[in-house]
Amino acid sequence: QVLLEESGGGSVLAGGSLRLSCVATTETFNEFDIGWFRQAPGKEREFVAVSSWSGVSAHYADSVKDRFRVSRDFVENRVDLQMDSLKTEDTAAYYCAAGRHFSGLDARYDYWGHGTQVTVSS
Repeated sequence: QVLLEESGGGSVLAGGSLRLSCVATTETFNEFDIGWFRQAPGKEREFVAVSSWSGVSAHYADSVKDRFRVSRDFVENRVDLQMDSLKTEDTAAYYCAAGRHFSGLDARYDYWGHGTQVTVSS
């Protein structure tokens, strides 16, 4: 069982930054790829970014590429999502998930956090 907890959400003006964190309570954290997804009201959940289990590889959705960056802390069992140049359309609940497929498909992830809200206003 892998328990994930997100933090760092909040309200920010457009153009601002937030840093989300995903902490895992498992000794096998380093075996999992960690994905970030988001879901806005009335919309389907969508892929944002993924960090490979090694931390060497990352992949981003086109909508966040060059603005978001994912990083991994192997000591703290944590994956961070640095979000810069935020836009109002980035407003959503953000979730981290653990899986073994380095995928942008939410169905490929086995464990999910409860989410943290990000609100970007103009």
